[in-house]
Amino acid sequence: MTITWQGHSCFLLEQDGFRVVIDPYTDIPGYPVLELEAHAVFCSHGHYDHNYTDAVKLLPKIDSPFSMEEVASFHDGEEGALRGANTIRVFTAGGIRVCHLGDLGHPLSKEQLAAIGKCDAVLVPVGGTYTVDAAGAKAVCDALKPKIVVPMHYRHVPYGLEKLSGVEDFLRLWPASAVRRLPGSSFTYLPKGNSGTNAPVVLVPKYPA
Repeated sequence: MTITWQGHSCFLLEQDGFRVVIDPYTDIPGYPVLELEAHAVFCSHGHYDHNYTDAVKLLPKIDSPFSMEEVASFHDGEEGALRGANTIRVFTAGGIRVCHLGDLGHPLSKEQLAAIGKCDAVLVPVGGTYTVDAAGAKAVCDALKPKIVVPMHYRHVPYGLEKLSGVEDFLRLWPASAVRRLPGSSFTYLPKGNSGTNAPVVLVPKYPA
């Protein structure tokens, strides 16, 4: 599976020619107009920086290699009273399970952890204010125990919402040896055997590529 960060919380997943876009955005400071093509698009919730489906041109229908599971959650720590609901989605294709946490705003319950299950990669918001902050994101990753962690939903000047923190606060919570800054916005993840360690690798895609 090829995973490409499009900025903010937007990702493109590709498997066997099938393209899935998650959380397309609009009107985020610094980011240019988003223009993507995909066979399917999913939004974690109804805010403009996650549900701008007009940015995605739908391609002709073909058979999808993806299966998808949804887990209900909240955009805040008060059961949605502040910012509403949030949908976590787990996409599976090619033997890989990728969890996009959307704008998760709270620790995951035992029930939610069980529903998400084992994941190879977790796409996690880290910028705080509207979601879990760096420490909260680290706790979520520790609970999920993925092989790969990809931070999202943070500010990297001139890109991103002004009230968000940068990614560095999150990266400092991991051993320096675990953090890998990618030369571009994409990476391909292949099924692998047991690497002999339970420690995940933190990948930081580059934007713009």
